[in-house]
Amino acid sequence: MSHLIHDIGVSHQIGRYSDAIEVSPNMRWLFTSGTPGLEADGKVPADISCQTELAWKHILHMLERADMALTDVVKITQYLTRAEDIAAYAKVRARYLGDVEPASMLLVIPQLVRPEFLVEIEIIAAKAQ
Repeated sequence: MSHLIHDIGVSHQIGRYSDAIEVSPNMRWLFTSGTPGLEADGKVPADISCQTELAWKHILHMLERADMALTDVVKITQYLTRAEDIAAYAKVRARYLGDVEPASMLLVIPQLVRPEFLVEIEIIAAKAQ
């Protein structure tokens, strides 16, 4: 991995992520839009775990198309509409990320662009050229 992790001890008091990640020069960058848990037919599951699964699958597909992997992810921003969904979201997130600990931000907001969306995830990834 060509990312340097700068841990100052804050992040691991809260969860599995890094305080800061430095990206080496001459990297290819990938920025995703907010990605909801939307089925291929446009339907949205009512359950946070199902929406989270779909959102992470979409993220993996985007990484694959860019010839990248989860280890190339340097920053995740996650939006949830209900604080009570944090534990269920975190369980699915942990399964997808494994030992990968990018910089991370999770926000609980009143609503996403469509009221049935319970989660959206966006990532920033960087990979050597």
